[in-house]
Amino acid sequence: MVSSKKICSILVNAGVISAAQARNALQKENITKERILAERERKRESSGGVNIVDTPITFIDVLLLLKVRKIDNPELPVEEDTMYETIASALDVPYKKIDPLKLDLNLVTRTIPRSFAMKHLLLPLEMNDGRLVVATIDPFNHEAIADVERVTNLKVLPVVSSKSDIKKMISECFGFKHSISAAEDHFSTSGVELGNLEQYVRLTSSDEVPSTDQHIVNAVNHLFSYSFEQRASDIHIEPKRETSIVRMRIDGVLHTVYKLPKKVHNAVISRIKTLSGLNMAEKRRPQDGRIKTEKDGVEVEIRVSSIPVAFGEKVVMRIMDPAVLFQNLEELGFEDDDYNKYKKLIKMPHGIILVTGPTGSGKSTTLYSTLRLLSSPEINITTIEEPIEMIHEDFNQIAVQPAIDVTFDTILRSILRQDPDIIMVGEIRDLQTAQSAIQAALTGHLVLSTLHTNDAVSSITRLLDLGIPPFLVHSSLTGIIAQRLVRTICPFCGENFDIDIHEINAMGFNLSYDKVMLHGGYMTNSGNVTLRRGKGCVQCRYTGYKGRKAIFEVLPYSEKLKKITSSDVNISELRKISEKEGFVSLRDRAIRKMLGGETTYQEVLKVTWENN
Repeated sequence: MVSSKKICSILVNAGVISAAQARNALQKENITKERILAERERKRESSGGVNIVDTPITFIDVLLLLKVRKIDNPELPVEEDTMYETIASALDVPYKKIDPLKLDLNLVTRTIPRSFAMKHLLLPLEMNDGRLVVATIDPFNHEAIADVERVTNLKVLPVVSSKSDIKKMISECFGFKHSISAAEDHFSTSGVELGNLEQYVRLTSSDEVPSTDQHIVNAVNHLFSYSFEQRASDIHIEPKRETSIVRMRIDGVLHTVYKLPKKVHNAVISRIKTLSGLNMAEKRRPQDGRIKTEKDGVEVEIRVSSIPVAFGEKVVMRIMDPAVLFQNLEELGFEDDDYNKYKKLIKMPHGIILVTGPTGSGKSTTLYSTLRLLSSPEINITTIEEPIEMIHEDFNQIAVQPAIDVTFDTILRSILRQDPDIIMVGEIRDLQTAQSAIQAALTGHLVLSTLHTNDAVSSITRLLDLGIPPFLVHSSLTGIIAQRLVRTICPFCGENFDIDIHEINAMGFNLSYDKVMLHGGYMTNSGNVTLRRGKGCVQCRYTGYKGRKAIFEVLPYSEKLKKITSSDVNISELRKISEKEGFVSLRDRAIRKMLGGETTYQEVLKVTWENN
């Protein structure tokens, strides 16, 4: 192992820590290691020594415990990854940030035992040209590396990774794999299970893993905690003919995370159905439920939907994180002028405000964040939702139940006798609901709702198409916002590049020098526009994107728009009037984020379009 003095020398020469910090750490090395050992012994006693494996204590552990500060920013500690990457570079050994989604569970868990992996902090990552790539904190641990080569009959290529990443992945991979393998070993199916597509007669089902099995409980708990850690918005568990696939939607894109043995699929589904209050015996009809759990000390709700598919039951779980659903309005992504327009709309004493956009465009976040801003002890807020996405004590929330004739329309008529000030209707989808919402607005209530249209302007004609007379639209509608979510460029691997303005215009843009400069972009003398993109790195899973931001278009329903709104109004006329009044489209808002280096032209083309 590299000596403490050598590590200090490397970090000081690279400018990661100062010479004074290095001297201080060397002086406190022994006493700090004793503190680490004492804490480890305390944990061993509290757990009864179960599953406690001693790992090497390194000088990096000492620096982390001492919280050595950055030279250029003393308020922040030096990151563990920075130290290991600097040391790896100095030793001329590749550094690898471990991507959990890229790990092969079978390779990790079947190559070396868990105790050996944890004792020497070795983690098999992948096969590369016939060599086994192994992550380690000590590439000079020749004895342990030689043991791996003898066991596997493979040449080992060591790469350096951070200690915390290696420990975490060993615990998660071996823990999850053990749970699944142990559950699988409980039985062996005597027949072929083909699910709903092809019924195969089985004489008994007594060999199925019960959903209360501790291994299944552990596996499902791991799925939840892992999804929280990866910032997933949805978890898909999909049965196939021979396996069951677990996928997670991260930043709007699905990633395959695990492939489970088909034998444990039913047990995992049953466990989820038990937690969400669904009928375990009902496997032929779709069901909906919810799970309340905890993430970092905060309650999180998970909306569960099960549906029969070809090879069994598929479950999709949507994670309703209050940190996502309830945000400050000014942080959602509004441009200043649109934000001011929207604030004026929601301060109106009555009228209808519509939020439009496709599924997954952030409408619920906008509505919940708006309601939380408006909420006060003097205001009675009532919501009608299908289903209730996130329970909030300040709102009176009602769930739609069509089976017993509790619909948007029937509830709307009833809650007008509940003395509401603000009403949120989950969705206006038919004439009856639209008429009830308009009636509520006309009787002095502020109504917020969603409508499925492509943009703000077309929402006006959508109301007319539903059968609402123009005079009722004039008297009730106050404003419309449309929104989309665009992926933002990864800050860790973002880079500038130039593209010819004619080339980008040929893709569907309509840029000019004036427009580029107006939106805060940069254009070279040769006619190239400077944009940004993500090269792809471990931090963003090689997608080039990390996180998402909303773009909005806000359309106050002005007097001029009312004057031309009739049963045969043309959308292009409405759009021309709105643009004269300062309306900015989703495409132009997205272009501004593109020219400002926040997103890519590919994302702009994907989520917006030019109206003819």
